[in-house]
Amino acid sequence: MLNILFSMMVIIACGALWRYLAPGGVDGDKARQVITGLVYNLLLPALILSILWQAPLGLSSIKISVLAALGILVGLLFAWLVCRGCRMPRPVIGAVMLAAAFPNANYLGLPVLTSVFGEWSASIAIQYDLFASTPLLFTLGILLAQQFGQVETRESIGHRLLHIPPLWAALLAVVLNLSGVPVPALLQNTLSLLGESVIPLMLLVLGMSLRWEVLRWQRLPSVLVVVTSQLIIMPLVVWAGAGVLNLDARLLAPVVLEAAMPSMVIGVVICDRYGLDTTVYAAAVTVSTLLSLLSLPLWYGWLPV
Repeated sequence: MLNILFSMMVIIACGALWRYLAPGGVDGDKARQVITGLVYNLLLPALILSILWQAPLGLSSIKISVLAALGILVGLLFAWLVCRGCRMPRPVIGAVMLAAAFPNANYLGLPVLTSVFGEWSASIAIQYDLFASTPLLFTLGILLAQQFGQVETRESIGHRLLHIPPLWAALLAVVLNLSGVPVPALLQNTLSLLGESVIPLMLLVLGMSLRWEVLRWQRLPSVLVVVTSQLIIMPLVVWAGAGVLNLDARLLAPVVLEAAMPSMVIGVVICDRYGLDTTVYAAAVTVSTLLSLLSLPLWYGWLPV
């Protein structure tokens, strides 16, 4: 686990350095936007289609989705109670709730799981994200952003969900999988070739997204709420829930590690759009990502593998 995280940390560091060095005159933010668009709209859907089309789906998929939703809802509730008790401003509350509840299940979770457990675990990361985390983000998460934000932006839930290519790729893959449609060999080769580039690009984008300039002592209380929720409470809740649902022992460690991932990166865009405190959110992403490089090996060591 430590060797794998070290290799991933080097790639993340390359992304972080790109943001400040801008090699070849290519701005880090522009490079991140281009790479993110490429991964989000083409490469990640191809990877999802390749994996879920052939993955074993059944009762375990439902359990993974339920556990993911449980962890997210508990994270939201914990953050809301603490922020309300501390009388934080509404834009800060909204940013902290999003950062404390929605994990980086794909951009970091997918590389970690596949590196540690093997290719079979990629479907767990995808199911965790696309069967629970992403739908909740673009429904409940957006409603909360509208409630606590300072910008009046109203869009229907259906309109938002229509613009998520990975989600549609997952739905298509599930339909083909359950219908028993075999994967054509030529198409599988193409999808696999496209999908192979996803993980290193995801890690580079993660590094480009880290913002060291937003780290300030006055943001420490908000960041502590996020770190406590994402790295401690959510994995504990999912671990306990897995016992109640009698989750397959082989799936326990990957699912709990998914719950122990740091804050998702895409939340920065949501905070910008709805007038939440973007700097607090960016600080939470940076700190939780760095601390996760220490906490993930600890979780891996505690879990029965």
